[in-house]
Amino acid sequence: MRKSFFLMAALVLSAFQLINAQTVTKDTTFHANGNPIIRHKYTADPAAMVYKGKVYLYAGHDVCPSPQNRYVMNDWAVFSSDDMVNWTEHPTPLKTSDFKWASGDAWAGQVIERNGKFYWYVAISHGTIHGKAIGVAVSDSPTGPFTDARGSALITNDMTTKYTKISWDDIDPTVMIDKDGQAYMIWGNTQCYCIKLKENMIETEGEIMPINLPRYTEAPWIHKRGDWYYLSYATEFPEKICYAMSKKITGPYEYKGILNELAGNSNTNHQAIIEFKGKWYFIYHNGGMDVNGGSFRRSVCIDYLNYNPDGTMKRVQMTTEGVKPAK
Repeated sequence: MRKSFFLMAALVLSAFQLINAQTVTKDTTFHANGNPIIRHKYTADPAAMVYKGKVYLYAGHDVCPSPQNRYVMNDWAVFSSDDMVNWTEHPTPLKTSDFKWASGDAWAGQVIERNGKFYWYVAISHGTIHGKAIGVAVSDSPTGPFTDARGSALITNDMTTKYTKISWDDIDPTVMIDKDGQAYMIWGNTQCYCIKLKENMIETEGEIMPINLPRYTEAPWIHKRGDWYYLSYATEFPEKICYAMSKKITGPYEYKGILNELAGNSNTNHQAIIEFKGKWYFIYHNGGMDVNGGSFRRSVCIDYLNYNPDGTMKRVQMTTEGVKPAK
């Protein structure tokens, strides 16, 4: 009986891992019952975009089988919602194999719209140039499918070796189109970088500009509220999220402190910040979905973000209840 019980448990776990590794082939709706909001698969490194009254949530897909502990990420996922609670998962929009020049690793990215097209900037391992790289894919729809927009990397590790010698510093791109129409991409591990993008959004313009930030590790996210630019990022390890503010997107930035604490049971911390229907939201991941969750099997969560009268941000309160339907 004891042997049969353990055999059955192993079969159930294997079935769960198989389901979790499958790609989505049709739209599937679900209701988020608090945090984590997605419980049928592991998701990490969230990014979000508001477009035509909906939120589009983009995430990496952790598929590392338990009890192994390593990053295994082969594709990205997309979800949409008009109230932040009821979600639709759309067919898998982008895979590492869609970048023929890359060798794998579906790390963090962000989607932005310009002139009716949607550009997805992602961190991925390069196939022939040592280290991580940043690629860009394009689609006519926020839910994809996306295709490689260049046929080559936008940023490669050999472009930043004069700043740092590590091979994974070209990761975690975040993109904003400023009020004058100029687009910028910010990225980096250990060192934060910034560069202008041409209007076509698939070519860079000018030189790479370092942004000096105290306690910077990785995971930058740029957003604007009023006259202030907010650059939030992961700090130290295990990671917390802190932030800095500036009146210019390129800085200099003034450090303002911690925005949220360690994300339970996960060494990494990665955030997206959006405004939707009059409220601000802080989207992040933790490792708390189930007994197998952790730093390599993470889960996306959403909580509210609030501001002080002087424009600084209040520390985020991470909850299990999550957010209420947006109206």
